[in-house]
Amino acid sequence: MTNKPRPGLAIAALSLGTALNPLNSSMIAVALVVLRQDFALDVATVTWVITSFYLASAAGQPLMGRLADRFGPRRLFTFGMAVVAISCVLAPFSPNFALVCVARALMAVGTATAYPCAVVMVSTLSRQANISSTRPLGRIQMANTSAAAVGPVVGGLLVSLVGWQALFAINVPISLLALIVVQRVAPPDVGRESGKLSALLRDSDIPGILAFIASLTLAMMALLNVMPAYRWWFIAVAVVLAGLFAWREFRFSPPFLDLRLLGRNRPLLLLYLGFAVFSAVYYFAFFGLPQLLQQAGKYDAGVVGLLMLPLAAMSVFMTPVTVRFIERFGVRSVMIAGVVLLALASGALGALTLSFWPPPVLVLTALMGVPYGVVSTASNQGLYVSARPEDRGVAAGIFQTCRYLGAITATVLIGVLYGPGVNQVNWGLMVLVMLGLSAVVFVLALAWRKPGVVA
Repeated sequence: MTNKPRPGLAIAALSLGTALNPLNSSMIAVALVVLRQDFALDVATVTWVITSFYLASAAGQPLMGRLADRFGPRRLFTFGMAVVAISCVLAPFSPNFALVCVARALMAVGTATAYPCAVVMVSTLSRQANISSTRPLGRIQMANTSAAAVGPVVGGLLVSLVGWQALFAINVPISLLALIVVQRVAPPDVGRESGKLSALLRDSDIPGILAFIASLTLAMMALLNVMPAYRWWFIAVAVVLAGLFAWREFRFSPPFLDLRLLGRNRPLLLLYLGFAVFSAVYYFAFFGLPQLLQQAGKYDAGVVGLLMLPLAAMSVFMTPVTVRFIERFGVRSVMIAGVVLLALASGALGALTLSFWPPPVLVLTALMGVPYGVVSTASNQGLYVSARPEDRGVAAGIFQTCRYLGAITATVLIGVLYGPGVNQVNWGLMVLVMLGLSAVVFVLALAWRKPGVVA
């Protein structure tokens, strides 16, 4: 039986479920060495525990969003958290590494339901709490940022005290708590599709969904270079499948992804492009800076973690501040200001070509956290106002996929720029790339307008 809706508690539980994806994305990094030892793996093979999670998350987010739009966010969130709990109960008993990767992929699919479901429920929860949508979206963003920040710390403690199995086990109580609370206090699903399973499957555009997932997965595998010998084959097949997906979507009703509507929704397209490029800039710093400090700066890994902590801490601090600014000045103004700060912070990181003295490093990493908190929060709100209410689930899923595309793009470019060596000269080149990408984000932010607003 469902109790009386309690929007504040429901938002907290949705935020908890949403945090599972970034938490598991970041804390697995500290377990790679242990996994290699336990399963006798080489460096290339063990990275599949990360790759499987990325691929399943990126491909699963839009699908889970569409399912939330069709069948109801509370129902799908409950299903997703159940998948997380079951997969994480079984994963520690995996007899081989392949099953660990399968468990990680299933966990990714389960956690991929959380963010789209939360976005779909925001309007109802905001009305119940008599607050603007900016505040619950800000809390969800804060949960994402905080989880990514504490992931390596939590993961390090769990692996050192228990083992890699604890990285799965910790998800069980969190997912079950989120499931139970949302099931009891979140608003019920109304106006959603129901009927015979055969009819629902017939109208679900299964070929379109499969073509979308396969095309995106192959493209990401090519970018990640997971099988170098087949890289160009992956790209070619991905392009063919993308073409078939577009052909299918223009002819099927109702389509999995309405490309005509998406093409006419200029604000949403600009937001996706801007967020993908912004994510690339951020992950340049998030992934590239620790390597620079360890290899060129000769810092211990533990010290590097402390030097990077202000980035995450400032991102979390700026989220509620940005919410207040959005309520006062609007999404576009705050987004533009955040991108300007992004360019300034990126340029300031060029100082590391001169010195690795700890006090300036702490200031620079904190400075980079400011635009991340501002632009991420403004982009979340921009997504909410740009998408039609009935499409917010799939829109939120694609939004998260843009984050992964940005992260993967940054990883690839870091590999290219650091290829000759991880040193201050190549870091300077990386800063120039970050400045160039920041300029692109600035242009896209200037072009973005809230739907219905004429320049």
